[in-house]
Amino acid sequence: MKKLLVSLLAGAMTLAVAGGGFAQDKVTMQLKWVTQAQFAGYFVAKDKGFYTEENLDVEIKPGGPDIAPEQVIAGGGADVITTWMAAALAARERGVPLVNIAQPFKSSGLLLTCLKETGITSPADFKGKTLGVWFFGNEYPFYAWMAKLGLPTDGSADGVEVLKQGFNVDPLVQKQAACISTMTYNEYGQVLDAGFSPDDLVVFNYRDQGVGMLEDGLYVLEDKLKDPAFVDKMVRFVRATMKGWEYARANPDEAAQIVIDNDETGAQTLAHQRYMMGEINKLTEGSTGALDEADYAQTVQTLLSAVSPDNPAITKEPTGAFTHEITDKL
Repeated sequence: MKKLLVSLLAGAMTLAVAGGGFAQDKVTMQLKWVTQAQFAGYFVAKDKGFYTEENLDVEIKPGGPDIAPEQVIAGGGADVITTWMAAALAARERGVPLVNIAQPFKSSGLLLTCLKETGITSPADFKGKTLGVWFFGNEYPFYAWMAKLGLPTDGSADGVEVLKQGFNVDPLVQKQAACISTMTYNEYGQVLDAGFSPDDLVVFNYRDQGVGMLEDGLYVLEDKLKDPAFVDKMVRFVRATMKGWEYARANPDEAAQIVIDNDETGAQTLAHQRYMMGEINKLTEGSTGALDEADYAQTVQTLLSAVSPDNPAITKEPTGAFTHEITDKL
């Protein structure tokens, strides 16, 4: 009987090896937005087998205008999400206990892009103008900035008119707004593609205005971190992910093609993804995956400096909103 058991175990091991090993640990990831180079590191890690090397089977779920990653993970639809820190902290204060476990993006890419012909040359010229703003968690940096400038956002003569902007550049092209929200790696390029030159524009980077906030971090639910097996899985996930981002920086054209290959909608173009990849690589440069606590503190203090009905992100200092437990084990 003992020889039979040994024989059966040996046969099972042989089959496991032949089939590529034992069952991989499943990880479901929810992206903040649609498939594009903003998330290239994850697609590269999957395409190049970095997740497989860590014994992980990773499903990457694209986002969209009707998908809030914070709600997806709260409902059990994902193990890990990528989102902006302001949105994550806002969700945490409202009862979704998100914890930042890694920060692949070192720098922020949010811009306010304005038409020079409107007479805007500095933030002092915003008064009386219509400004396009993204919502669904993306509005918090804008309201913090307006509070810092002392500008009401109620459309009064002494303030600014807020246009709830779709995720496109139409309000600027159609001159419905003097300025619109853009990202360095996406919509700014779309503005240029629409026929404007850099000389036609005045661009303000939120980071340069002292209201930059951390973007595209990795978040999980706090209770999950009590499970050692889950922690181990996230260590392997983050390690492979950062390897994916390193590869993307070293091979931007290949990374752009990998993004295109994973875009089931066919909506993206290779030329634009290459542009995006070049800009995205500037934002991930210098990140080891570990959250910089000074950057975290700046994000928190910026949000707290603008507590008002217009800026409902957070009303008190968060506790337990990040951990180094994962990145310390990379």
